[in-house]
Amino acid sequence: MDGTKRSDIKPGLKVAIVLKQDQRTGKLTEGIVKDILTNSSTHPHGIKVRLESGEVGRVKRIDG
Repeated sequence: MDGTKRSDIKPGLKVAIVLKQDQRTGKLTEGIVKDILTNSSTHPHGIKVRLESGEVGRVKRIDG
């Protein structure tokens, strides 16, 4: 799953996100979803989430 649908993402899921400063390189950061920040049901670049570590980025991959 690619993380563009809000319904696929739940707090507690392990995901890989791209941080704002890593968007050019595409470097992924893995973590556990704490909060879902995107209100719309879909987003072409990925749903924005906050990880338990406090990092914020868009979901690129859902690991489950």
